[in-house]
Amino acid sequence: MIAVRNPCFSGLALLSLVAAVPLQAWAADAEAPFNPPDSVVVAADTPFLPRFEKRHTGRFNGEQIRYRSAVEETPVTDASGAIVASIGSISYISEGGGDARPVIFAFNGGPGSASVWLHMGFFGPVRPDYGSGDEEIQPPTAAPFAMVPNPESPLDVADVVLIDPPGTGFARVYGKNNTGKVFGPEEDAQAVTRFITEWLRRNGRENSPRYLIGESYGTIRAALVAKLLAGGPFGTGRMNGITLNGVILLGQAMDGSRRSPEISAIKNLSAFAATAWHHGKVARGAGLEAHVDQARAFAAGPYLTALMAGSRLPAAERDAIAATLSNLIGIPAARLLELDLRMDGTTFGRELLRDEGLQVGMYDTRYTLPLAASAGDPVADDPAMGQYVPLYVATLQEHMRNNLGVSVDRAYNPIEFHQINSVFWKGQPPLSQNHAESLATAMRRNPQLRVLVGTGYFDLVTTLGAAEDAVALSGMDPERVTMISYTSGHMPYIGKQSRAQLAADVRAFVSGQGR
Repeated sequence: MIAVRNPCFSGLALLSLVAAVPLQAWAADAEAPFNPPDSVVVAADTPFLPRFEKRHTGRFNGEQIRYRSAVEETPVTDASGAIVASIGSISYISEGGGDARPVIFAFNGGPGSASVWLHMGFFGPVRPDYGSGDEEIQPPTAAPFAMVPNPESPLDVADVVLIDPPGTGFARVYGKNNTGKVFGPEEDAQAVTRFITEWLRRNGRENSPRYLIGESYGTIRAALVAKLLAGGPFGTGRMNGITLNGVILLGQAMDGSRRSPEISAIKNLSAFAATAWHHGKVARGAGLEAHVDQARAFAAGPYLTALMAGSRLPAAERDAIAATLSNLIGIPAARLLELDLRMDGTTFGRELLRDEGLQVGMYDTRYTLPLAASAGDPVADDPAMGQYVPLYVATLQEHMRNNLGVSVDRAYNPIEFHQINSVFWKGQPPLSQNHAESLATAMRRNPQLRVLVGTGYFDLVTTLGAAEDAVALSGMDPERVTMISYTSGHMPYIGKQSRAQLAADVRAFVSGQGR
């Protein structure tokens, strides 16, 4: 059976948001001409950035480590050998670690996001100072921002390579006509696969244990890269023979192949229940996990039956379902009846605390902002993203300048929204495939490949139910999958307790001690 820290149920799959913009925004932009800014595309003859390397010491998990950092830009070439783009990377490599030391390749999502979130939130030697409070949900939102040492970084057990795909971070597309060669799920994965292959060769680490960690859309990238690394005539075109020891997925977004309002409501229910419990909108006597378990059981049974009955559901049963649903997710039964018992994440985020004039964040429902004066931007006005982005962006810039010795006349792109359009998705709906099947194929090819799936209770973008179902319906070997729920949101490293748990889980997983 699947190894779980919290029980899960399986059934129908959930539409997960993988991009930083909703589907309707993507659809509106799909027909627009792609005019990338200089922050994405540069002239083909633009010089590459120099390599910046420094040596450091730090204490991680109580162990003093000597390591070096390397910030560099690596070319991406096409079949003819011409440079079409670059990938940026920031590596932390221990002194004298040797081949036996694991290497973690980490990337965020978007698509169009740099690795700033995993870098400054978890893997880097320093992290933002969130201020007081264990949950860290009221961070400073205006400069100056501060950094503090990050002893939870797993640099004591592994080297880390943070990857910025073309158009993100310092990486660029070299020549406007080359965007189609690197923008797209397969193209993106091919570029990252080539980068990892080259990094291992260039650093003499072909025989080191290897791990991928992807967050949000990065979980799709991780699934595709895990499959491509082995090579083959239908993969990279050559037999690379590179296997992985493990893949870690945070905020998985791999399966968007099955969608409907009913399915979304069912799969989101556990996240709605967790959020209502956190904000005290439901009875809290049973505790968070027990309350979420009640929601899972209700979703898999009476709620599923009621929604599939549709207009055939008798009025008395409809009222009873609304009452139970209200007790689980904190929305009045009368309002649930008005919504035909179906609730989506955006509506829930605005309804739960409406009586207090507050909206909860989609990316982390512990965060709130006033309902009033919102401009409706799905990221800038999200109560979570809108508050922690400034802190991450500013501290990364300071860390690179003051600690890593980076001095360049090129902007670092944290998130580049211009990539979220028909150029990347090739005119197809972005959430129409089950990419978890690629990871299942990689596990079939490599019987020793293990997977860890981490999901935040308070994530309405990639929910608990979506993660549980993606694994159950993918064909993955359940004996090699560990699923863990964190008392956090889309980024499980926000919050002292959650970050400490994640650090312990990653260390155990990479050290071969995890389930």
